[in-house]
Amino acid sequence: MKAPDQQQAKSSDTPVISPGVVDAAGQGSVDQNLLRRLADAHGVGTIFQGWDGLPHSVAEETLIKVLAALGVPAHTDQLIEAALAEAELAPWRRMLPPAVVVQEGEPALVPVHVRDGATARLSVVLEHGTGPEQPLEAVQQDVWVPPQDVDGMPTGRATFALPQGLPLGWHTLHAESEGISAQGTLVVVPARLTTAQPLAERRGWGLATQLYSVRSKRSWGIGDFADLADLATLSGARGADYVLVNPLHAAEPVPPVQPSPYSPSTRRFFNPLYIRVEDIPELAYLKPRRRATVDTLVEQAQGLNRNGDRLDRDTVYAAKLQALELLYHARRSPSRQAAFDDFCRISGSGLDDFALWSAIREDLGPEDPLWTDPGRALGSAEAESLRERLADRIGFHRWLQWICDEQLENAQRAARRAGMRLGVVHDLAVGVDLSSADAWTLRPVLAPGISVGAPPDMYNQLGQDWNQPPWHPGRLAEAGYAPFRNMLSTVLRHAGGIRVDHVLGLFRLWWVPAGNSPRDGAYVRYDHEALIGILALEAQRAGAVVIGEDLGTFEPWVRDYLAARGILGTSILWFENDGDSPLPPERYRQQALASVNTHDLPPTAGYLAGDHVALRSRLGLLERSEEDERAEHTATLEKMLGLLRERGLLPDGGNALFESQGSEERTIEALHRLLAQSPSVLLGVALVDAVGERRVQNQPGTTGALYPNWQVPLAGPDGKPVFLEDLPANPRFNSLLAAVQEALGS
Repeated sequence: MKAPDQQQAKSSDTPVISPGVVDAAGQGSVDQNLLRRLADAHGVGTIFQGWDGLPHSVAEETLIKVLAALGVPAHTDQLIEAALAEAELAPWRRMLPPAVVVQEGEPALVPVHVRDGATARLSVVLEHGTGPEQPLEAVQQDVWVPPQDVDGMPTGRATFALPQGLPLGWHTLHAESEGISAQGTLVVVPARLTTAQPLAERRGWGLATQLYSVRSKRSWGIGDFADLADLATLSGARGADYVLVNPLHAAEPVPPVQPSPYSPSTRRFFNPLYIRVEDIPELAYLKPRRRATVDTLVEQAQGLNRNGDRLDRDTVYAAKLQALELLYHARRSPSRQAAFDDFCRISGSGLDDFALWSAIREDLGPEDPLWTDPGRALGSAEAESLRERLADRIGFHRWLQWICDEQLENAQRAARRAGMRLGVVHDLAVGVDLSSADAWTLRPVLAPGISVGAPPDMYNQLGQDWNQPPWHPGRLAEAGYAPFRNMLSTVLRHAGGIRVDHVLGLFRLWWVPAGNSPRDGAYVRYDHEALIGILALEAQRAGAVVIGEDLGTFEPWVRDYLAARGILGTSILWFENDGDSPLPPERYRQQALASVNTHDLPPTAGYLAGDHVALRSRLGLLERSEEDERAEHTATLEKMLGLLRERGLLPDGGNALFESQGSEERTIEALHRLLAQSPSVLLGVALVDAVGERRVQNQPGTTGALYPNWQVPLAGPDGKPVFLEDLPANPRFNSLLAAVQEALGS
């Protein structure tokens, strides 16, 4: 996340319902009861629990705006009454639901709407194993439902039981009646994701890192896919089971690029910034002059490795793109060309559309009207004309994704070869930027005029607006959940796991209408049974573990539900408390990834020293004096130190935190040993903790002008860069990893 939602997202003041919203026709406030009934019918929450533990009402005008984004006009009582009637009739207007998601082995009923009294037939065509000429027949059940008048047509509902024993997968429903037919998507999902079961028998641990910050002496100033393979090999040799990286989603196709990996241009495709140019086979066959150009670019970019203060994505990406252009036009062997063609075929129209956006975006900025003009949307005459005119540039961006795919495959292969049980674990961002590729190519399934965020909490009392458009729940279902599936299957293609940032967003999201402050939003519910089921299905097929970042606002049953579906949760040491005291590790959840910190907190060395207090004070982010803030922080640390001493993990007496660097290292190791006493099946070790880095990667509440968020290279306690080649001989790195390995009894 771009800001800390680890604590409950909460509202400090009760929003006051507007006493009289006036619409364009000059009419007054609508009937509150009618409006709230309509909101509930469309999954829009009218009340939410604030950080003070009290219920807070959503403002009337906010409800009207959110409903409008769902395609439901509600600014007069007459419109609300009509919308309520339509909400009841909407399912009857369809012969079949657009998508049906059922759990494997569970009985399921499907409604089919036909002319009252007419016969109907429902069949299933499996994804694999049967063709349209050999469908599986569903059996009609003796379930009587009163018919409805739909636009003057008496319409009945026939209820069918799906065949037993349907396999996992994406199947198709076919309905027929009186010469009329319809089809819908049927998704059979696991009742429980089983990929994490081996971890219950033998727990595992791994490294967590921001890949861009992890450089080798061969890097171009930014960590890359080859560095990922090397890090996996190094840590795998020391017993690690995975490497968890930041979202590797693509950003802008040309500089300048967004530094935050949590505000990407697409969540389906990858960032060419991470390509290791020298690992592309065609480099060996470049003509001497072009090879010399690449060599010069390599030398210049590698000079950026010496900067330990700040990463320079734009300079690196510009240099890489220049080299990649030369390699794209190099002749490929028949086998290489066949592999590229096969990748394009598998990736389908989604890759074509992303490449089209990338080609157009090279020349048009994010504010260009093309991106928001419905007449120039994807599929329009102008867009298709650009597809023809920019064919070569589209080919280039397709090729970049192929190279990313190859190098990610190599990284995952290296991880498994090093003995890792999982390998690379990807991070899935909550959403994409408002001016992103997905915002353009997936516009039909996104809610217009809405941004995702979070209500006020104790850290962000005005709330948060992440400038990311949300899925439109109804339109996503109408699309058969294909965009969601495609995103997941691409990310999981070469992965042993996936961390879903703000997994609670698959249950509900805080929608902020355009023009509203972040505090004036509303929660919108999603079909979590469908979304979690599809997530489990794609992970099961990929053999990947799913970790949900479940640290934000949630209802008590949500964590239990995720655990029952085989989704691991997230436990952060500093956030696990029993009242005012640290929660004993034995009481942590078993089905969780437990770690000392997260990327929105300082590395543990900096946190122990209170560096974040001084930083927030310097940036003007404190609401009380630095002395008061530091006193509270010190009191919190002392409670944790007390627990460490009680467990015999630190010696009694003295303040071990500030006596020496050695005692700091011992404290960090003690915290990880404490964490290993939990039953959690996965333990996370931040690479920054293993090398003594003190600087936070992301300081919530700031922009690039105040703090270089997501631009801090990996360094040691002295601020000097730490390279991958340094790790095998780094005493601190080896000591912490050995301590974790020993504590887990591996």
